[in-house]
Amino acid sequence: MLAMNYRGPYRVRADQKPMPEIQHPGDAIVRVTRSCICGSDLHLYHGLVPDTRVGTTFGHEFIGVVEDIGSDVQNLKVGDNVLVPFNIACGKCVFCQQGLYGNCHESNPQATAVGGIFGYSHTAGGFDGGQAEYVRVPYADVGPMVIPDDIDHDDAVLLTDVVPTGYQAAEMAAIKPGDTVVVFGAGPVGIMAAKSAWLFGAGRVIVIDHIEYRLEFVKQFAQCEAYNFRSLEDVVLFIKKTTGYIGADVCIDAVGCEAAGNAMQTITGRKLMLQAGSATALHWAINSVKKGGVVSIVGVYGPTDNLVPIGNVVNKGITIRANQASVKRLLPRLIEHVREGRLNPKEMITHRVPLEEVSDAYHIFSAKLDNCIKTILIPPSANK
Repeated sequence: MLAMNYRGPYRVRADQKPMPEIQHPGDAIVRVTRSCICGSDLHLYHGLVPDTRVGTTFGHEFIGVVEDIGSDVQNLKVGDNVLVPFNIACGKCVFCQQGLYGNCHESNPQATAVGGIFGYSHTAGGFDGGQAEYVRVPYADVGPMVIPDDIDHDDAVLLTDVVPTGYQAAEMAAIKPGDTVVVFGAGPVGIMAAKSAWLFGAGRVIVIDHIEYRLEFVKQFAQCEAYNFRSLEDVVLFIKKTTGYIGADVCIDAVGCEAAGNAMQTITGRKLMLQAGSATALHWAINSVKKGGVVSIVGVYGPTDNLVPIGNVVNKGITIRANQASVKRLLPRLIEHVREGRLNPKEMITHRVPLEEVSDAYHIFSAKLDNCIKTILIPPSANK
């Protein structure tokens, strides 16, 4: 089969790889019809995630058709169109029972923290992902969901990660009616976090980034304010001034380890890798939020240390909430939002690229070319 093949930082290509096989009675094999390149895939692509091994296939956002099932699978049948959450979850461990599917204790042998994730290095279990023609899906009775007939497949593929992650960012923020919410990052997750903030009652939503076309997009998509931090003398001071010197009620870090905007953080976190990525957005969030406010973190950071102003967190009485989105828990609510037109995920799709051109697709997305917001990869076997 054709699959994306990681060959080292900034080097990916489409290669022939062996077909996946049923390895456990609870497995399914899914023929991929759409997969996405996620902003967090760029962390892998740029060589910032530990134990990302040559030969890995990325891709944790995908939908497809069930081609084969293991003998224990009860909830799926061959021919079903399914969306597959990026979390690989057993459904039975103490964390899954709490709805914390992103923290499954069984799906990842390295699970001191995160559970298994498709195509996201051996720190997340070493599973191959969905930027391929076929993919093995463990715990097939738990994660995959049959796509309802009235849900567009372009919407469905974005419900595997980007929509739930942005939505959970707003949910974790405990937004109260009238709150001022600041979102750092105008990538797809930040865009969806800004859109979702209104659903929780926000009175004002502000997005901070430095890519002009993304700022223009989020203003239209999420009906929010948007500012280029390069045009601001001091981001934190700007947020304080625009909130009457109180600070935002809520700050959301939707950037993670590749944040721009601070030379020291960039050098130590992205160039020398002395910390687990550049924590610039997290610093801005902590310092911009009001006393007693909430900082919600969905941006990806590595498993090692970061330079974080913990003293400010303590002295300001800030609540910090963070996690990988628990897609399975959120799907019923999100599908209803899509049905009712409150969320329109497919409007974020700007590029459709054949899987054979995956190298070019990564370059375009990474370099922020051609006004790229969200890229869909189409495998050659998608229309079988």
